[in-house]
Amino acid sequence: MKSYRKELWFETHRRRELINITGQVEQCLAESGIREGFVLVNAMHITASVFINDDEPGLHHDFEVWLERLAPEKPYDQYRHNGYEDNADAHLKRSVMGREVVVAVTDGKLDFGPWERIFYGEFDGRRRKRVLVKIIGE
Repeated sequence: MKSYRKELWFETHRRRELINITGQVEQCLAESGIREGFVLVNAMHITASVFINDDEPGLHHDFEVWLERLAPEKPYDQYRHNGYEDNADAHLKRSVMGREVVVAVTDGKLDFGPWERIFYGEFDGRRRKRVLVKIIGE
């Protein structure tokens, strides 16, 4: 059994962004040489998420609207957490969208459904953050 580990770093320009990282994860898989196994991709920050869904702009807009209804950014004083930082909404959005994904590796490729892609969801951006890619298999 082999294992591979790599950190992907992101610096977003807006508070909230969704970034398709499928290509970067596929590159990690190629570097690993693993043909059969599993890929774990997880956000290493409590205000960011990794999830799988369709890469469709309308859906991304719908995520933004839906998440903002669930946990609106403002007014900041609606949250007890907000004091040093005004990011309580980002913590809540991450809880809804999830921390990580696991994808099967078959014949050296991510074993996806037809429209599945891996996304990094940033909910408190404008600073440097990372995602862990861990691959195990043969």
